[in-house]
Amino acid sequence: MLTSVIGFPRIGAFRELKFALEKYFKGEMEEKELEAIAKDLRSQHFSYQKEAGIDFISSNDFSYYDCLLDTAVMCGIVPARYRELSLSDKATYFAMARGYQKEGRDVKALAMKKWFNTNYHYIVPELEDDTKISLSSEKVFDEYQEAKDLGVGTKPTVIGAYTLLSLCRYTGTKKREDYLENLSGVYRRIIAGLRERGAEWIQFEEPALVRNLDETDKRFFTSLYEKILADKKDVKILLQTYFGDVRDIYDELISMPFDGIGLDFIEGKKTLELIKKNGFPKEKTLFAGLVNGKNIWKNDYTKTLNVLDHLKTQGINTVLSTSCSLLHVPFTLDGEDKLLPEYKKHFAFALEKLVELKELADLVEDENRENADAYRKNLQLFREGRDCEDAEVKERISKIKESDYVRLPERKVRQQIQKDYLKLPKYPTTTIGSFPQTADVKKNRSSYRKGEISLDSYKEFNREKIKRAIEWQEGVGLDVLVHGEYERNDMVEYFGESLSGYLFTEKAWVQSYGTRCVKPPIIWGDVSRKKPITVEWSVYAQSLTKLPVKGMLTGPVTILNWSFPREDISIKESMTQIALAIRDEVLDLEANGIKIIQIDEAALREKLPLRKSDWNSEYLDFVIPAFRLVHSGVKKETQIHTHMCYSEFTDIIPAIDNMDADVITFEASRSDLLILDALKKYNFETETGPGVYDIHSPRIPSTQEILGALKKMLEKVPAEKLWVNPDCGLKTRGEEETRHSLVNMVEAARLLRKEA
Repeated sequence: MLTSVIGFPRIGAFRELKFALEKYFKGEMEEKELEAIAKDLRSQHFSYQKEAGIDFISSNDFSYYDCLLDTAVMCGIVPARYRELSLSDKATYFAMARGYQKEGRDVKALAMKKWFNTNYHYIVPELEDDTKISLSSEKVFDEYQEAKDLGVGTKPTVIGAYTLLSLCRYTGTKKREDYLENLSGVYRRIIAGLRERGAEWIQFEEPALVRNLDETDKRFFTSLYEKILADKKDVKILLQTYFGDVRDIYDELISMPFDGIGLDFIEGKKTLELIKKNGFPKEKTLFAGLVNGKNIWKNDYTKTLNVLDHLKTQGINTVLSTSCSLLHVPFTLDGEDKLLPEYKKHFAFALEKLVELKELADLVEDENRENADAYRKNLQLFREGRDCEDAEVKERISKIKESDYVRLPERKVRQQIQKDYLKLPKYPTTTIGSFPQTADVKKNRSSYRKGEISLDSYKEFNREKIKRAIEWQEGVGLDVLVHGEYERNDMVEYFGESLSGYLFTEKAWVQSYGTRCVKPPIIWGDVSRKKPITVEWSVYAQSLTKLPVKGMLTGPVTILNWSFPREDISIKESMTQIALAIRDEVLDLEANGIKIIQIDEAALREKLPLRKSDWNSEYLDFVIPAFRLVHSGVKKETQIHTHMCYSEFTDIIPAIDNMDADVITFEASRSDLLILDALKKYNFETETGPGVYDIHSPRIPSTQEILGALKKMLEKVPAEKLWVNPDCGLKTRGEEETRHSLVNMVEAARLLRKEA
């Protein structure tokens, strides 16, 4: 049986691309050096897959920032404001991703959203009415040829035309149908160009097909691909889906002239059922996504082989594949020296998944597989089980009552009590939590972890940083302060380190967006809080000022969604365990005098099922109560905040309101405040702070720009409910740009108060 990888991690085993890009952005690296590093990384990644025996290796899965942005640029989808900068192609590309502020020119970055149900962020392309769609980049051809020159035959991959149009933002009067003719022409040229260069297979990625599709969607998809495939001739086309099943369009797909169809058997709950019920054409190749591209647990060979055996008995020509790109898992277990062998043997990162693919492909053809070493080892691993249960945690969950999910008095009553108690001005100003993680902050944390400095020295450094942050915030004029989170490596890993049931890695980085990488912890067993986590730092910060300092926590939904979850218990049970642990922290903060507590749920939308019909039964019905469980025990005077970012929230606004927080801050700046219409439509009761500027870009917003955004907000948000804040935490930003941006933000709020 042949094997396929949809996509490979591109950041590098040691985050080489991240560090090269950061130097390039700072002007410390020339473009040629950056390109040389990128080329070397691609060469390594091709080599790893070829040596592992992978048959279908992807090219064009590399990106300097984001593959959807690459696809948009390839199709000439570059808004006029970026073209008018008259920059080089690469500089224009990065201006779209990061914004541009030089030589008197100031252009915001494109919006950024979560890639389906992952923590990866994509750049949202914009289609203007006068956009001239045309093949405008040779990247897909160049990287195919680059691999070919290295002796590696690849299947070039491109984000499909339907998904591209589904994820675009339309800024004019035209709709997706208006771009069908020109865009299909671009994809025909891609096919022709790759065919001329010798490509045998081309992979078009269409994850948008796993969402709910109506008849109009299906007609549009079939019309689009009828044109794209009209002249494919002797090159084979793989239609690759992932993140779910294609139940709404399966019949159409198997009747269309695709040579291969890639289906997800991990998240695609109905994939096998669809094949059993409707069959699969003998003349096509099924790329079966049976090796999980999103989680790090080893594959259960017995279960996977059962599926492969069934497909084989049905006479289906099958290629074993990853369920999605391996972009979403760390690079390799090699180098994870602090992870004990009894844990390590249960995991497979990207390189280890290549081994799994090859072993499974060999085993499916082996009539004596029960005697094969790989099979016996895997069988033993799953038979021996894991020591991961905690009786006290399970007992506590069994005692949860319905009343534990309800906070009293009701929010409208609490909000007035809190206004009288906190005495904040109109349009209160605050930040989301973290302050810049400068080199000295990172060095202090690293030195302590390595045992180079004492705990006292480590704490003293952080106290001094907190003191300066409080003084600086008071000087700027912020109304609700934060302590800066200098002690935190990551908003999830930091909490996990104080929770039982968690494991941690040293080098298991995963790309979140651009140069931003995260190191998700692993939920190994039942979770509980071992000790107070944030109380010491919050209490110290509050002792330095009479202004309220927010206690900063990460909520249970985000902690779970940004960890590698267990696969032996339900997501609901795991989330409830974490909710009880964070509830203990909330009550401790309140008992120690913290009046405002922010429980971040940046990832609430992230794992929402891609099909709306599954939203309540499979997610919202336990996610929203989990958040309420965290804060329902606090006093009426205590103000509960939460924060969400870089997802589409407009269609779940009622559910967010039902979280029963007192204040919520949203990312809104990159999406031009589109969420405001939904807040008004649903009579959103929670006080809200839509982000007034984008912290994922280095550009500094002017006072007038922020004031304009606030006035736009007041058209949709009642004045008594509006907060003023950036759209996310400031840890990735520099100190100078942060200072200028916040000074302008506070001044805008002051001007607005004067106009009131």
